[in-house]
Amino acid sequence: MSDASNEQPIVDIFGEVLFDCFPGGRRVLGGAPFNVAWHLRAFGAAPRLISAVGDDPQGEQVRRAMQDWGMDTSSLQTDPDHATGEVRVMLEDGEPTYEIIPDRAFDHIRADDLPPAGELLYHGTLALRRPVSAATLNALKGRGHGIRFLDVNLRDPWWSLDVTRGLLQDADWVKLNRSELVLLSDGSGSNDADADADDGQLTALASAFLAQHGLTGLVVTLGGDGAFALGRETAPVRVAPAPALAVKDTVGAGDAFASVLILGIIRGWPLATTLERAQSFASRIVEQHGATAADPALYGPYLNQWGI
Repeated sequence: MSDASNEQPIVDIFGEVLFDCFPGGRRVLGGAPFNVAWHLRAFGAAPRLISAVGDDPQGEQVRRAMQDWGMDTSSLQTDPDHATGEVRVMLEDGEPTYEIIPDRAFDHIRADDLPPAGELLYHGTLALRRPVSAATLNALKGRGHGIRFLDVNLRDPWWSLDVTRGLLQDADWVKLNRSELVLLSDGSGSNDADADADDGQLTALASAFLAQHGLTGLVVTLGGDGAFALGRETAPVRVAPAPALAVKDTVGAGDAFASVLILGIIRGWPLATTLERAQSFASRIVEQHGATAADPALYGPYLNQWGI
């Protein structure tokens, strides 16, 4: 793995770290923020995970894995009263469904001893389902990060329309999927919103969404159809995965995509280049089981191709 340069900007990654528990007893360390931080570290960036684990063997496993991967553990809290996060994952036709166990350590990330602001703050929505972590994110936002990146990731029943709207107003960059774009653009937060909008309708929705929330950039993932993105001063660009992709599972594909988006933002890549590279890496992740891998060889070709 490449060494993170001392000159690399610090990227604060706030939110859940947990174990994805698959049928058959397989357990994989994950959580969207953790996965994003993991990938960023492998790409030579300087992520700082702000999260919490339990005072339990699973929490120790998280901390040890981060240390072995060369990640900053200074903002990983240990909660003596709540267990490390856990999600039960079920796969139906290769697509994951999730049962997210409530009241875990990542729901209780404390605001004491928060670090000085990094250049970019990444967060999602799941870790805000309880007041303690929600208040801590607000405290973090008060520290003055230059860029705020919201990875929407709505998980029923752990989100609300009002809270999500507030997060959108605070964000500079937003990543969401097609259904989330339609859902949040509908204005009611209704699951009856038309998620089958065609390309023209989606582009119009995205343009209106970008303007409504004053965003710098918006990225919309389209599952097997790839993704498109647009910026305040950038026309929409679109990418698609290779047609012969050998998909094993899609868990963590969006997190892989988000990690390269962030890498492109902090390195100043053009939007089209960033999107192509994000799609390329996400396509590689769906060819394996699990969202991450403790194998530097996974990242080596990208480090070479991207000149990192």
